Amino acid sequence: MQVVPDVISGGLRVLFCGINPGMMSAATGHHFAKPGNRFWPALHLSGFTPRQLQPAEQAELLSYRLGITNVVDRPSARADELTRAEYVAGGENLVSKVLEYQPEWLAVVGVTAYRDAFGERTAKMGKQDRMIGATRVWILPNPSGLNAHYTLPKIAAAFSELEVLTAARS
Repeated sequence: MQVVPDVISGGLRVLFCGINPGMMSAATGHHFAKPGNRFWPALHLSGFTPRQLQPAEQAELLSYRLGITNVVDRPSARADELTRAEYVAGGENLVSKVLEYQPEWLAVVGVTAYRDAFGERTAKMGKQDRMIGATRVWILPNPSGLNAHYTLPKIAAAFSELEVLTAARS
């Protein structure tokens, strides 16, 4: 059983996919729950949501045709505690979810997680050639506070690229 349940349904514009639940998310049952995680601010600043949602309001994402899942269900304090086998199994599970729910886009937050889950060692941020059924794939920066390479404005700008593209097609 998932410690942090998916927020998912059919008809999604974007299914966001985190790496795995952190300890705060595991404790609360809400995605991206750790203070300092920049997912919720980036989602709002990029235009995906009209206001900044709190982790406890994650179910509201469905009203915007957005959802959240994770590559790996097992919680950990840091993503580097996960094994390659967990990423590969998680990637297979993710493909099954995407084929079942058929979102327009799958947005993986974390290029390393994407590379490990799908065995694409040279994948870069942005639109991918890979499709899962009819679902297109995009890689976004990891919004964790531990990802010092990306500031909130840079993360929001990356999210905004996808928002503009998906809004134009909706």
